[in-house]
Amino acid sequence: MNKKAKSFLRALVTLAILAFAAYFIHVEYQSHLGRKALDATGLEVHTLEEALAKSKATGKPVLADLSAIWCPSCRRLDTEVLAHPSVRSKIESDYIFARIEYETDEGAAFMKLHQLRGFPSLLLVNGEGQKIKSLPTTFSPETFLAAL
Repeated sequence: MNKKAKSFLRALVTLAILAFAAYFIHVEYQSHLGRKALDATGLEVHTLEEALAKSKATGKPVLADLSAIWCPSCRRLDTEVLAHPSVRSKIESDYIFARIEYETDEGAAFMKLHQLRGFPSLLLVNGEGQKIKSLPTTFSPETFLAAL
């Protein structure tokens, strides 16, 4: 291999490594923003399993939120709707809140069971995990409250 080809190959490998690193840094940053948005809701977050057990014990339905921690629309739902004081108050008094991460086995099973196509997806489910109803994906606290 001549000197020019080696130099080109080295530059190409370096560029690929930099692109790969930039991608993972970006995903990690988006995930960080997602964790901050979820924390900003102020809601007690349960796994689906925990929420179903609490639902059985209390009779309250589960508000199941299928999301991806890195998803901008999921963050928007968290900060504009779920963090809204009237929405948070309603959820805390009448529901058990479960966050289901899309990229987990639990998320894949939940999507398959309820035939969901994407995220964020919000469902009310009973203590057995059976769907009561789907909630609209909206960025309006008023519309969300009306749907509950």
